[in-house]
Amino acid sequence: MSEDLTAFLSANPHAIVCELTEVRGSSPRERGTFMLVGMGAIFGTIGGGALEYMVIDHARRLLVEGRAEEAMDVPLGPEIGQCCGGRVEVCLRYADTSLRRDLVMRIAQEEASAAQVYIFGAGHVGRVLAQILALLPVRIEVIDTRQAELDMLAPGIAHRRVAMPEAVVRAAPAGSAFVIMTHDHALDFLIAGEALARRDAAYVGMVGSKTKRAKFSSWYLQQGGDEDTLERLILPIGAQGLGDKRPSVIAALAAAEIIVQIGGREASVGRKPTPAMEGVGSGR
Repeated sequence: MSEDLTAFLSANPHAIVCELTEVRGSSPRERGTFMLVGMGAIFGTIGGGALEYMVIDHARRLLVEGRAEEAMDVPLGPEIGQCCGGRVEVCLRYADTSLRRDLVMRIAQEEASAAQVYIFGAGHVGRVLAQILALLPVRIEVIDTRQAELDMLAPGIAHRRVAMPEAVVRAAPAGSAFVIMTHDHALDFLIAGEALARRDAAYVGMVGSKTKRAKFSSWYLQQGGDEDTLERLILPIGAQGLGDKRPSVIAALAAAEIIVQIGGREASVGRKPTPAMEGVGSGR
């Protein structure tokens, strides 16, 4: 995301930063969310709709008139064609060299603090899941023992070929999510056992079936695992009661499942989401 922001700033020497500085009542985005407006391009979003188009027009007028800063106080009611019912204050500032540097640093810091998701297995589901999660406010890395599978990942997806994937689990940062879908059930079990030993994991999920869960449960308990810890394992992932086995559907449902679990953990430890990164990263 920081690379995309840097590219936008390079391509737009004149731009306005539009940031939500105050939010009262309901609104499409949170306080701190911002977007960048150039004469011919937009990067990020403050929620879309009439508010966003109003702010874009105002920002471009500032660029044309050569003005550096202004504030807007906008009621999100019928008068502007939105039904949120809240009110937002928007600060518009010219993106000078100092502000550009601050934005890049801010996004880089937020990226570094984002939850880490490890996808074990670069097969059909793993590849699609990686592409979906790459659009979301998490860091991802795909782990596999097979270089040929890793070579089929979409460009830009972080990946690593390792001989012992379970070692990656042991070295992972606190709050990581572990998604297990290798080509080998025995390896799946080994990785899952290590992941469940991490009491600080945000998510532990394995692709499979009810039969696979039964087999893993039997193995895990024989290895000295306990029932309470076993309950933390999501298997099968992305089920949601649909029973759809298409890789793209499983990946989409699993991605939602992972984000919900990560969000729940962050809320439990008192960490707030980072709306600014999310807004800029989403593009337009």
